Amino acid sequence: MALELYLDLFSQPCRSVYIFAKKNNISFDFKKLSLLDGEQYGEDFGKISLIRKAPALRDGDFCLAESIAIMLYLAEKFKTPDFWYPADLQQRARVNEYLSWQHTAIRMHGSKIFWLRLMIPKVMGVEVPEDKMNAALDDLNSSLKLVEEKFLQDRPFIAGDQISLADLVAIVEIMQPVGAGLDVFEGRPKLSAWRDRVQEAIGKELFDEAHQYILGAQESVKTMDSNKMQFFKPKILRLFM
Repeated sequence: MALELYLDLFSQPCRSVYIFAKKNNISFDFKKLSLLDGEQYGEDFGKISLIRKAPALRDGDFCLAESIAIMLYLAEKFKTPDFWYPADLQQRARVNEYLSWQHTAIRMHGSKIFWLRLMIPKVMGVEVPEDKMNAALDDLNSSLKLVEEKFLQDRPFIAGDQISLADLVAIVEIMQPVGAGLDVFEGRPKLSAWRDRVQEAIGKELFDEAHQYILGAQESVKTMDSNKMQFFKPKILRLFM
């Protein structure tokens, strides 16, 4: 049985896994999952992951959830180049530091902006109070400042001179609010230069392919069936409002 990856490229963690696998020429069956359609709650996907989140991996009888765990598994199994998850103790520690921090910082804040600016008003038809939006922007800006001043500093990449899993996880999260029409790179030359280096290291074609859905989100929501969102509406409003 071929390696299977269950992915929805609207999802930041799914994009990181997709880019990592494609960039490292890891052969896999792309099992497309629509999170907004609730396919993660289906009986078949429940057999793959009881967590019911994407991404998920199935390698024979072995199933695995969580994007970081999946990428580390792929890195070890397929012996990907060292720079992704360096053997050097301090470089690896920098990668681990960023991966440990980002879940409740840049990921949370970037996702919130995406929902507040785009999904909640355009799809759910709920007006977002100005104070909620301003508070969310403040949180995102604080996290972006830390990416620049704490995690990048004067280095080309987070762990040093080469791209790593930390940069890959960072870029997919930072691109999420861009999909909602917020140019987070404007007025941030250091962050913009880092983005360009990450894009070059990944390859522009693969970078664009992975992000085409999120960057086209403003158009795609125009045809999105709002009725599909009613199941998620109470939960989403609790999370983001």
